[in-house]
Amino acid sequence: MAAMTPTAPDVTPEPGARAAARPAAPVRTRRRPRLWRGLVLGLGGAYFLVPLIASFVFTVHTPGQGVSFEAYTALLSADGFTESLLLSLGLAAATIALALLLAVPALVAVRLGAPRLRPVVEVMCMLPLVVPPIALVTGISTVLRWGPDHLSRTPLYQTFLAVQNEDFPFVLVLAYTVMALPFVYRSLDAGLRAVDVPTLVEAARDCGASWAHVMLRVILPNLRSSLAGAAFLTLALVLGEFTLASILGFRPFAVWIVSISGAQARMSVAVSLLSLLITWLLLLVLSRAGTAQAGTPGAPRTSRKES
Repeated sequence: MAAMTPTAPDVTPEPGARAAARPAAPVRTRRRPRLWRGLVLGLGGAYFLVPLIASFVFTVHTPGQGVSFEAYTALLSADGFTESLLLSLGLAAATIALALLLAVPALVAVRLGAPRLRPVVEVMCMLPLVVPPIALVTGISTVLRWGPDHLSRTPLYQTFLAVQNEDFPFVLVLAYTVMALPFVYRSLDAGLRAVDVPTLVEAARDCGASWAHVMLRVILPNLRSSLAGAAFLTLALVLGEFTLASILGFRPFAVWIVSISGAQARMSVAVSLLSLLITWLLLLVLSRAGTAQAGTPGAPRTSRKES
């Protein structure tokens, strides 16, 4: 008999095993050029930039005389420019401080101790959106006229005079605070929803921290971006508000711009562009302050242990 050599059995791999043995080929997707995105961005940019460019050209170009920057160089010597700008910045700073001082403790207290009162606080903070500014200033002016006549023999008489001081009208700060409450509330409420405030407060109190320490070193650092957003919106509101200040007879920056627009049109447009630039710079500073890194002093630090 002839010697028979063993042969390996012919094993045919199953389709599933063959697919598992070979690496799956990457699926190539064809990227379609989305021109509509560039078109929308271009139209949006043109909507904002074209009026600004046209305003700038109007301030520097005089028909028959060429290009001149006299409208900008004359700003520094313009009567009332520096005073009105500093007044508006001071009013904005005081309004931001007062609005945050009122809103932050109230919202934290509601979130910790009385969550059922949140709808009530929300409705109260949103009421300024329903009341028109003209109605608000009518009520304020009525109270200011009524107060000195009926409180002339009380200590409140000097208070009514002090809040109407032309150097720093604190009555505008009170009115701007009321108008800014809806924006401040929305910004802070969004920040508090993103943070587990009860757990943070309970942990800090268990470690022996006082309520002042809890607010300054635990709550506020976690609300950094929300505080910056509230200050951002309040600053824009105060610098652009005209109705209240004009009817009450005060002259912040927005009222000063309108007052010189009739006599010096080019300068008024130049001042408007400059105020827009100043507002952008201040808002950029606030946004940078709100997005500071966690490594800065006062910011919360978290560590994660990987197993």
